[in-house]
Amino acid sequence: MTPMCPCGTGKTYENCCGYFHSGKGYPLSAESLMRSRYSAFVLKDEKYLFETWHKSKRPKTLDLNTQKINWLRLTVLNIEGGTEKDTTGKVEFIAEFKISSKQGKLHEISNFLKEDSKWFYVDGDIV
Repeated sequence: MTPMCPCGTGKTYENCCGYFHSGKGYPLSAESLMRSRYSAFVLKDEKYLFETWHKSKRPKTLDLNTQKINWLRLTVLNIEGGTEKDTTGKVEFIAEFKISSKQGKLHEISNFLKEDSKWFYVDGDIV
């Protein structure tokens, strides 16, 4: 059975975020970049996260293998801009997670910037 994509689109991973993670294509909207980054966190794909993080805010290191977060679900609440025609975008989402036996939610409004026809995650505001 083909695995479903963690980002919640209802598509298979191969036909959704896996396409971007493999380098075969690049997200054409801020929302699709945000979804692919969520999937990268789920799958601990640090390389993809670094490549899609804007250089002005990219951390020096990221060690997802030491984090014991189990990402459960992504819900997109609102999108402002971030289309192929835009150069900026915002995506508000809730990412549910579990650490040990405790569940939690990350509610964020992420900021995106398009440079050289590619979308990048800049930063986010926790709500």
